[in-house]
Amino acid sequence: MSPSETGPPAGALPAVAPQLRSLRRRASLTLEAAARDAGLSPAHLSRLETGQRQPSLPMLLSLARVYGTTVSELLGEAPAERNAVVRAADMDSTAAGGWTYWPAGAPGRGMQALRVHVPHGSQGDIVRVHPGEEWLYVLRGRLRLRLGDTPHRLAPGDSAHFDSLTPHRIAAEDPDGVELLFVHTLLQSPTAALCLGPIHGGTT
Repeated sequence: MSPSETGPPAGALPAVAPQLRSLRRRASLTLEAAARDAGLSPAHLSRLETGQRQPSLPMLLSLARVYGTTVSELLGEAPAERNAVVRAADMDSTAAGGWTYWPAGAPGRGMQALRVHVPHGSQGDIVRVHPGEEWLYVLRGRLRLRLGDTPHRLAPGDSAHFDSLTPHRIAAEDPDGVELLFVHTLLQSPTAALCLGPIHGGTT
């Protein structure tokens, strides 16, 4: 067993096993899919879910990312009260695959809201397919959106709402890029499957 699959002695985290199973099911993931996305073997994840092994902190971080939640929730801790208002000053930007995005909603919800900047020429050839729903609204610039075999051109004020199992491509039409308001069902689409950068292994 690799060092990444070792953890605290058995019994150290008694609440983890049922939480791991519950949150995986809430994320609509099979044991095999969750283990693959977290970099674990299905057998090891099964032992974590049955309490035969205890997860290390790196494992908890990976599983929280895959399930779209926090380490605190994985540990069964009561979540802190969430503020309904997100201030612009608290929206720190993150870059992935050339895109820049800002959180526009509270974490740990059943859907996630983002403000996204897509540069011209970035990831326009990547086809994405994953569970969940997506809604986007063009704030600035023009967007090229391909849903299945149908191309669309969206201008500021236009929006689209679609099942993200429909193969889709997103690209900026203008040299200055396009800025979007983007909402998706986070708990149905694990973080690794978000439309925020190229994803390897054929999951996009």
